Amino acid sequence: MSHPKLRRLPPPSTLSPAALSFLATNLGTKDFLLGASSLLSNLQNECSSLDESLSNLNNQLQIKLLDYASESEKVKGLSDDVDSLLLDLSESSKLISSDEGSWEVLGEELASLAKEVARIETVRLYAETALKLDALVGDVEDSVSSAVNVTLRRHSSTKSLEDMLVVAIRTLKTMEDVLIEVTKTYPQWVRLVSAVDHRVDRALAILRPQAIADHRTFLARLGWPPPLSTSNSSDARKSRNVNPLLTIQGEFKQKYFDSFLALCCLQEVQGRRKSRQLEGHNRDIALRQPLWAIEELVNPLSIASQRHFSKWTDKPEYIFALVHKIIRDYVDSMDELLQPLIDEAMLSGYSCREEWISGMVTSLSTYLAKEIFPRYVGQLDEESVTGIRSHARVSWLQLVDLMIAFDKRIKSLVEQSGLLFALSEDGNMQNISLLSVFSDRPDWLNLWAEIELSDTLDKLNPELEDAKNWSVKVEGTILSAGQEDHKSPIISNLFIQQLSSLIDRCRSLPSISLRSRFMRLTAAPIIQKFLDALLFRCQEAEGLTALTDDDALIKVSKSINAARFFESVLKDWCEDVFILEMELDQKDHSPSEVYDNSPNTSQAQGPGSGIFDLEINMIEQFKTDWVGKLATVVGRGFDAKCRDYMRNRKQWQETSNESSGVSRSLVAALDFLQMKMSMLEEALNGMDFTGVWRSLATTVDKLILHSILLSNAKFSDNGVETLGNDFAVLVGVFRTWCMRPEGFFPRMNEGLKLLKMDKRQLQSCLAEGGTWLKENGIRHLTISDAERILKHRIS
Repeated sequence: MSHPKLRRLPPPSTLSPAALSFLATNLGTKDFLLGASSLLSNLQNECSSLDESLSNLNNQLQIKLLDYASESEKVKGLSDDVDSLLLDLSESSKLISSDEGSWEVLGEELASLAKEVARIETVRLYAETALKLDALVGDVEDSVSSAVNVTLRRHSSTKSLEDMLVVAIRTLKTMEDVLIEVTKTYPQWVRLVSAVDHRVDRALAILRPQAIADHRTFLARLGWPPPLSTSNSSDARKSRNVNPLLTIQGEFKQKYFDSFLALCCLQEVQGRRKSRQLEGHNRDIALRQPLWAIEELVNPLSIASQRHFSKWTDKPEYIFALVHKIIRDYVDSMDELLQPLIDEAMLSGYSCREEWISGMVTSLSTYLAKEIFPRYVGQLDEESVTGIRSHARVSWLQLVDLMIAFDKRIKSLVEQSGLLFALSEDGNMQNISLLSVFSDRPDWLNLWAEIELSDTLDKLNPELEDAKNWSVKVEGTILSAGQEDHKSPIISNLFIQQLSSLIDRCRSLPSISLRSRFMRLTAAPIIQKFLDALLFRCQEAEGLTALTDDDALIKVSKSINAARFFESVLKDWCEDVFILEMELDQKDHSPSEVYDNSPNTSQAQGPGSGIFDLEINMIEQFKTDWVGKLATVVGRGFDAKCRDYMRNRKQWQETSNESSGVSRSLVAALDFLQMKMSMLEEALNGMDFTGVWRSLATTVDKLILHSILLSNAKFSDNGVETLGNDFAVLVGVFRTWCMRPEGFFPRMNEGLKLLKMDKRQLQSCLAEGGTWLKENGIRHLTISDAERILKHRIS
């Protein structure tokens, strides 16, 4: 039987989950029943407290309602006043509706009223915005002040420094949203925005160092930077793979991540502010800053590393090996642990992997610029003063080799993330390349180019003196299918190899402008050196024998072959994207910028020309000149051999036809011509040999025209037939290289055509004057030449 004062609990199905949980916790066993009275007392106290809170809330609600009612009455009164004014305005408009002039006055008054209303609305918005921004700035300043107090006084506080930083950042983001909207909507409120920015700048000048100092405290507790070396080998084996970022756990790990995230968020807000302030300017360059949180990881390691660098000034390979090891050991943890925090902070365009790598590379580049390069430059200056050749140039080249190899390894680390980063010259490529040290010191780039040029010429000068390099042909010089062998000597290939090596080294430079300058300082003088060597050999052959013997002709032919092969390789290179980029870069600079301090550069070459266009034009001119000289030399020899044939004018007047073959006095000249051309065909490449025989054909054609056809000789029928036979044999010499060589002797063809005309046609042509030339296909002879030939025809 139940106790009369006790009431039975309602069914469990009617109770809420919270009530069931409460009962199970406090009344689950009989032992809990002993404390039921105290539980009841506590519940009654809580109920009383809740009732009191409810009463207070009701009172506050009544006060708010009274305030709202009061404001509503005011608004209603203002609305009534507006209605009254509008009613009066309507009555006034009715009274003056008959007066046309009054409508104009009313329109002016309405326009003024609208402007005044708009002005008042703008003032109201300005005041509201100013109050809102003032409150937000005040919140930021309060957060900064509280953070400073927590740091300086070290007193206990309900909020940690990280919490205050988060509040300040959140307020800054809200305020920045307001400022961006104001800037877009009301650009004339410049003073308001400027005043807010000024106060925020003062707050950030305190907040950022405070956040960084707090972050450094966490790093110190983390054990960063990790030791780079230990006292004994056993300790080294134990600590070699220890990464402090991977060992943190629990609450400290969360605090470090919060500090890292807060620093990233602060940088994101600062980036937004800079983007707004630099609107309309080149923002990309100004906004691109290293990641602050990663800088705090890089700087301590960099300082610790430099203690070792000072011991290895004569062994720079150790410096590069240590930095590469540091980068490689920690780069994966950056991706796995810290990249999500950067993404959470919405720092767009930042890769933790790239920032870590670029930070370490930049620190090494700075050390090289301050410590290593000045030391090498001093050694080179000392060498130039004393005149004693030292190892300074070799050390410089070895250092550059190490830098190039280091950059290649670093680039592979960046690409291992699985993303193809756009390594533009104005962005990340500059930051992950040690050769960017030359961007700030163009004088060092000039010095490097000078050393490279000197070293290359030292290698090539002995090769130029070796006769074997000029006699042995390069094997496999056919550049593409369907293209003939250039018959180039080995010396051209040796120069090409050295140029190719320079271009490969040039590829490592991080910017197109640096590559272009390096190429002009190194490649252009080497090409000029090669062209000078070719010209010297040709002039030497011409000076000794006037190119009358076969050895001299072969010597010139090999030089032309070398120039042809060299030119073809340069043209192939100019179609490469790497070279094309440098050509485009030259279009964006003035000639003085591109070619300043560049030797052997013509002032005539403009900024829009290709990187090798000047040199290619010079090679083409060289080939044109000496191919023409070969044709001229053979033509002179032919002229000398057939001089008796040319002077015998009586042979054209003979009426008896003793022989229908070639004239005997012409045989020796034809043998000479065929022998020389066969030798040149064997020695010269196909393209330039074609130029030689075509030029020679033109020379012989003009020679026969002036020496026979226009020589006042009289031509009988038998003489014309003899001349035609001789001409057919002469043309047959050239038939080996052309299917229809008659086309290359147009003057001789047209002269014979005139001589073969019958008497009636001849008289008709002379009577018509110059109009008959084109009608009869005579295009290469003038009117006077044609009339002169026709007058010398006898029957």
